[in-house]
Amino acid sequence: MTNGLSASDHVRDVIRSCSQTLYALRVLRAHGMCQAALQAIFRSVAIAKLLYVSSAWIGFTKATDRQRVDGFLRRRIRSGYCSPDTPTFAEQCATVDEQRLKLS
Repeated sequence: MTNGLSASDHVRDVIRSCSQTLYALRVLRAHGMCQAALQAIFRSVAIAKLLYVSSAWIGFTKATDRQRVDGFLRRRIRSGYCSPDTPTFAEQCATVDEQRLKLS
């Protein structure tokens, strides 16, 4: 969080961290791992990082921050690491929040 109550730095850092996992995915693809397995790994690592406690910081994001995350996801869809029917970041956050409410 910045003095202006912005989560922009956090969003940038999380996207950078998710991008670092792409090297491992490229290596796995080069060694013949199937597309479904690559997508499962991407969901397990990158999407999980993006959604981790998102309900705590999503309210402090700006539209540009959310667009940056959606752009990251669109690029991963084009590269095949993410399923084409992957919901937007906002939709995924809403789903996670609904699941947490059901558990409590």
